Amino acid sequence: MFIARQPIFNRFMIVYGYELLYRDSKTSTVFGNVSAKKATATVLGGLFELGIDTITDNEKAFINFDYEFLLSDSIELINPEKLIIEVLEDVEVDKVLIKRLIELKKHGYKIALDDFVEDYDEFPLVPISDIIKYDIIATPLDSIRAQVRLALHQGKTLLAEKIETKEEYEQAKGMGFSLFQGYFFEKPSIVGKSNDKKSTKFNYLRLIAELGKPEPSYNKLAKIIGNDVNLAYRLLRVVKNSQSDDVVYSIKRALVYMGFRSIERWINILMLQDLATDKPLELTRLSLTRSKFGEGLANHSKFKSRVNEASTMLLFSTLDAILDQSMEEALDGISLTEDIREALIHRKGELSPLLELVYSYEKGDWDKVKTISSEIGITDREEICNEYLNAIKYCTETMDML
Repeated sequence: MFIARQPIFNRFMIVYGYELLYRDSKTSTVFGNVSAKKATATVLGGLFELGIDTITDNEKAFINFDYEFLLSDSIELINPEKLIIEVLEDVEVDKVLIKRLIELKKHGYKIALDDFVEDYDEFPLVPISDIIKYDIIATPLDSIRAQVRLALHQGKTLLAEKIETKEEYEQAKGMGFSLFQGYFFEKPSIVGKSNDKKSTKFNYLRLIAELGKPEPSYNKLAKIIGNDVNLAYRLLRVVKNSQSDDVVYSIKRALVYMGFRSIERWINILMLQDLATDKPLELTRLSLTRSKFGEGLANHSKFKSRVNEASTMLLFSTLDAILDQSMEEALDGISLTEDIREALIHRKGELSPLLELVYSYEKGDWDKVKTISSEIGITDREEICNEYLNAIKYCTETMDML
């Protein structure tokens, strides 16, 4: 089973929920000999086993359902406050389906129409729907202005999907859309240099440079951190959370307790968090999830001896968006291996397949996931989903500590 999530933002760039992308890993793109109903049932079973709140960070889950599954009673096993039912665009609409959706609404479920391309006035599911999703590639924003005005007048919530640029996001928001999905939040807005961010980055680079030496010094690290009250406080807080019964008496003792590798990971995470203060929190979450996911994938692949590189590479995969610079500029001054730089800047080099595997998994490109995972020696595909879910859990726990 493969499960990935894509964030859906509100107008304030706060995560409203996640669309869950899924596939039975033993089937093909079109589910092979296994029905869509069975594939959906497999995923829902997995959600119950793992806990849907864990996967969605207690936010709402948008899940696609086909005709057959909409008529089943399995949907009602999920709390209506947690689930948005997405009706696929190619679902057959008849009286039985309409009756079923009305029944689900009475139970408190919200209904979303996925990739809406129908005649708004004539489509029979419009009056039942709460959310209408427009794929702005299939239906460009300028072509649906009249529909949008009518939908807003009727109290519908509008979701713009496949938003790729900040300009598209601003246009959709200006038209009245209140939910947004796409990769626009991962892309830099290169409108000039940010002196504040460069200064913050420089402070962290002193620590990263010391950690990059053949024999880093705990004394020098302690001195750098000791001159920054914010860093010192956060260091002691992290150590206390890691070992609640251990009283930490000094910064140096805390550093020794953590060890150089943990210090390096912690410093990198704090740097990303501090640099991303004016960015969606999801960017920091995405960095942490990718880092842990990449680390897990590396452990199951031919990159087993390069786990640390994999973790660092994925952690910095959003740095261009955080700094609003090109990736090459964003990585300037950071001590990284050439393979990491090649992968992040040019999507080439020995580590690039691991990067592409993570990106493909996030997008739900399951065919590419299977191809790349085979190429890098991952023999048990079930471990891919397990590592992804572990990464989400790790991200949640880490964010709570920061």
